[in-house]
Amino acid sequence: MNGILCVNKPQDFTSFDVVAKLRGILKMKRLGHGGTLDPMATGVLPVFVGNATKAVDIMPVTMKSYTADFRLGFTSDTQDVWGSVEKISDRAVSLDEFEAVLPQFRGKIMQIPPMYSAVQVNGQRLYDLARKGIEVERQPRETEIHTLNVLRYDPETREGALEIACSQGTYVRTIINDIGEKLSVGGIMTGLVRNSACGFDLSECHTFDEIQKAADEGRVGELILPIERVFDTLPKLRLGEAQTRMYRNGVKLDLEKIRNIREDADCYAVYGSDGGFIGTALTDRENGILRVGKNLG
Repeated sequence: MNGILCVNKPQDFTSFDVVAKLRGILKMKRLGHGGTLDPMATGVLPVFVGNATKAVDIMPVTMKSYTADFRLGFTSDTQDVWGSVEKISDRAVSLDEFEAVLPQFRGKIMQIPPMYSAVQVNGQRLYDLARKGIEVERQPRETEIHTLNVLRYDPETREGALEIACSQGTYVRTIINDIGEKLSVGGIMTGLVRNSACGFDLSECHTFDEIQKAADEGRVGELILPIERVFDTLPKLRLGEAQTRMYRNGVKLDLEKIRNIREDADCYAVYGSDGGFIGTALTDRENGILRVGKNLG
């Protein structure tokens, strides 16, 4: 059994907890996840099954989308409702005032990773330092916010929800924290649902109960999606029979003898002579060759 099993991650489960749970359900060890979700978050968590685990480290960078609930007027050490409240403000914020600051957080922005995060500084995870009461300087990192819209907002309670689509490595709770700072009232995240990741969306995900039921009935294979779905954003390259054998053996291929090589692409999703997906490849135009990226076939 090889491919992607999309899980609707429940709250209070880490991404590693999900993998551990699935190992018990599927009775197999070779599993990996794509895109860590915080324990309090729910939603799309693609789990790579069998040989598909080889693809975890080479997934194309894709946009992720979220629905994030928030509350203004509070600041916490974790930037969400599950942390310790540090500041409180009772200043009112209108919808117009709230929406007026959002353009500053769209497009490419610099973001300082929160202390409660898995980012490493000098070989130590920030959350390990934070739990010891240690705060260290963090360098801003560039991230890109493709979509940032208000889904709802109540000026009376100062609670609402945002629609966010962003690049990999973006901290949604930090967006809310920074918006709160810009409004001089503070802001915390109160809920988070990941609606899409790695090219998969929530409608393709399954709960633990659904996966367990399918496993009990011997049809869990029906829930597994093909690994090539992860590489849908890459241009496709179909090899001939001899080329397929060479690729599988790690042999570099002559670019001039390969059809459909594009001048604007350096990475390809590779399909064998039988039409089956077998991995990725990288062009080395200086030497006129195609190198094996990751051989999954």
